[in-house]
Amino acid sequence: MSHNTWAHRIARTVIVKPLARTTVRPNQVTTLRLVVGLSAAACLAVGTPEWRLAGAALFVVSFLLDRADGDLARLTGQTSPGGHTYDLISDSVCNALTFVGLGLGLTSSPLGLWAVPMGLLAGGAVAAVLLLVMRIESMEGARAAELKGFAGFDPDDAILLVPLALAVDSAEGLLVAAAVGAPAFALFFLAVFRRKLRAAAG
Repeated sequence: MSHNTWAHRIARTVIVKPLARTTVRPNQVTTLRLVVGLSAAACLAVGTPEWRLAGAALFVVSFLLDRADGDLARLTGQTSPGGHTYDLISDSVCNALTFVGLGLGLTSSPLGLWAVPMGLLAGGAVAAVLLLVMRIESMEGARAAELKGFAGFDPDDAILLVPLALAVDSAEGLLVAAAVGAPAFALFFLAVFRRKLRAAAG
């Protein structure tokens, strides 16, 4: 992942530079990101349009905080392997539970009870990607599993489609797409790095 995407630039201007002059530490930003992300998932689980919009707004804040914690660590010389791992785990938990919450909140939609396993499938795929990332990094070092970005966007910036879809009242379509797309991406990610994983297994 690049550290100079559009999302990083926004987070750097709005969050990182003001915090760099304070005693706030990167792991505290990660913790706040985790709290806000879990709050977004809880809002989505309520299932009403108003709570979904609240969840979308909180998700965007959580996303920017995720970009800010690493930038703050680099700017202030506070990077650490533990902080990087904490960031990865928080990212995965927030993104995975977002889809689980969305599935729970859509049980009264035309998707019915199918929304729950769809949310679990999408969230589980997100968690699976994290496990793969951590496995690869344990073999090759930090950031060994990153995919290159393009034109100021990283592959994981696609997660911003979540609040965008929620803002235009397309929650059901989002869940269907995530239930298909997230496992597909997990399989793609596995295919890209399968040689490294096989080498470790051997």
